[in-house]
Amino acid sequence: MPHPTSTPPIVVAAMYKFVTLDDAEALREPLRQTMLDNGVKGTLLLAHEGINGTVAGTREGIEALLAWLTADPRLRDIPHNAAHYKESYCDVPPFYRTKVKLKKEIVTLGMPGIDPNDTVGTYVEPEQWNALISDPEVLVIDTRNDYEVEIGSFEGAIDPKTATFREFPDYVREHYDPARHKKVAMFCTGGIRCEKASSFMLKEGFDEVYHLKGGVLNYLEKVPEAQSLWRGDCFVFDNRVTVRHDLSEGAFEQCHACRRPISVEDMNSSAYEPGISCPHCIDSLPEKTRAAARERQRQIELAKARGEPHPLGRDPRDTQR
Repeated sequence: MPHPTSTPPIVVAAMYKFVTLDDAEALREPLRQTMLDNGVKGTLLLAHEGINGTVAGTREGIEALLAWLTADPRLRDIPHNAAHYKESYCDVPPFYRTKVKLKKEIVTLGMPGIDPNDTVGTYVEPEQWNALISDPEVLVIDTRNDYEVEIGSFEGAIDPKTATFREFPDYVREHYDPARHKKVAMFCTGGIRCEKASSFMLKEGFDEVYHLKGGVLNYLEKVPEAQSLWRGDCFVFDNRVTVRHDLSEGAFEQCHACRRPISVEDMNSSAYEPGISCPHCIDSLPEKTRAAARERQRQIELAKARGEPHPLGRDPRDTQR
């Protein structure tokens, strides 16, 4: 995978695969050490059901990590499958730390028995997505969380207004009926949530369940903007916060108190205090959380004064692609 000469030097690699990893615990430390040895930062999750995460580094560092992963036959196809792997580029490090975590699920739905390794919906290539979601008989659902949908979504897509992916099953059961909704199309940022959501919906009795291969990021890369049905920016789970249709960094920042994306208008609000509050959380954030935000912001300012980077930390939602 040669590095595009017109792009900045930092490679951001989002990857996942649903695959049975009985030895996830044993893989953790060797994987972490491989990342450290090659200067790769970010977070990877390991679970019995597979691997998921986003990391960043030099081209050489990312290639070394991929070489380690693909030496395992179970993970061999990750970098060659658009549904499992996506690259973008930036000129400022999007992560500050290197983490490999053990989890019960690589994307948290909270429903035992939902396994895309066993049952999964039909992948739809980005080039065929517009035709599918333009069909009036197709129910188009955005499986991402409310704070992501606010930034951008596909034209005509339904917003479930879920705060977390765990709320998705209840939302579907309350609003849709397999007997009436024969065709369902779903999408998410990188494809992983849709695999699990499609597995859930098939087990609920929905007949035709489709999901966008490689998620919104794959669509933005493959479909020309002039033909696109995407509206707005796409929220991403790193320090870029959002990307535009051309995958360049968007204009949004992030409130480090509530973790929601904030616009220029939000930052001009009297409710906005860097690192401490924004219009989304000024009236709702618990005082304990706000006190922690104040202290974190103080540490950030001290680090800036010393000319040192400060690891702001990431939202626990950062792997729900």
